[in-house]
Amino acid sequence: MNLRGLGVAIITPFSEDLCVDFRALTNLINHVIDGGVDYIVSLGTTGESVVLSDQEKTSVIEHTINIVHKRVPICLGIGGNNTMAIVDKIKKTNLSNISAILSVSPYYNKPSQEGIFLHYKLISESSNVPIILYNVPGRTSSNIEASTTLKLASKFSNIIGIKEASGDLRQISQILKNKPENFNVISGDDHLTNQIIKNGGYGVISVVGQCFPELFSRMVHESLNKNYSFSDKISLELSNFIELLFKNGNPSGIKSALNHLNLCKNVLRLPLTSLKKVDNNELISELIRIKVISQKLV
Repeated sequence: MNLRGLGVAIITPFSEDLCVDFRALTNLINHVIDGGVDYIVSLGTTGESVVLSDQEKTSVIEHTINIVHKRVPICLGIGGNNTMAIVDKIKKTNLSNISAILSVSPYYNKPSQEGIFLHYKLISESSNVPIILYNVPGRTSSNIEASTTLKLASKFSNIIGIKEASGDLRQISQILKNKPENFNVISGDDHLTNQIIKNGGYGVISVVGQCFPELFSRMVHESLNKNYSFSDKISLELSNFIELLFKNGNPSGIKSALNHLNLCKNVLRLPLTSLKKVDNNELISELIRIKVISQKLV
C-alpha cells in the first residue's frame, strides 16, 4: 500500500434515529475522493467504531468498498485491548478489498512495552495484509516508545508504518532517523502534519481532510514536494480551525463542520455529544472563513 499523501479517517454518519446513514456515507466518500485524497480509513476512532455493533461494522465496510469501487485504497481499523479477540477478528474478516489494517495500541490495560510488542507480533503473524501501528497516548493512556516502534518495524515486514499521534516531535524524529527505509511515518495530528512531513514523514491520516479535501491535500503534497512556502501558508491558515475542530473532542467537531457543509447530520452516539451552541458558532464562523480561502487557493 502506498501511504504517501493524504489519508482521511471517515466519520460514520448517523440519521436522527441513530441508525447508520448510508446515503450520507456515500456522499462523503465521493466528496473526499473527488477532492483528491489518496486513501480512506474506515472504522477508526473518528468513525465511532467503538459504538458500532459487529453487524453495523460489516455493513459500513461493505458499503464503503462498494462506493469507493477501487478508486483509492481502503485502510480498515481493527484494534482494541484484547489481543486474541483482534487476532480472531482479522482471521474472520474478508480483507480481499482492504489494502491495510490500522490497529490502535491497546488502551485501558496500560501494557508494558514488551506487552505492546507481543500484541503487535501476534497481529502481524495473523494478517495477510499490511499493518499500520497507531500510537495515540491521549486516548490509550500508554505510549508506543520509539524503541518499540523501531523493533516492530525491523522485525516484521508487513508492519509498514505508524500513525503517530503522540504529539511528541522528539519521539517522532527518533523514529524517522532510525527507521527502515520502507517503514512510513504518518502524522496522526492535523496541526503537526506540515512539520512532520518536513522532518521526513510520509503524509497524514487526517480528520480535517474530509472537510477540506482539496485544500488539505494540496498542503500535504506541496509539503512532500518541498514547496514549504505554500504548505506553511496553508498550515497557518488552518491552525485556528483545527484547534476549534478538536476543542471539544473528536468527532464532535468534524460532524458539526460536515453538517454545515450538508454532508451529514450532526448526530453522535452516546457517550459523545454534539458541540454546545457557542462552540459550534465559533467553529462554523472559522469554517466559513477557510472555505473562502480554499476557493482562492485550489
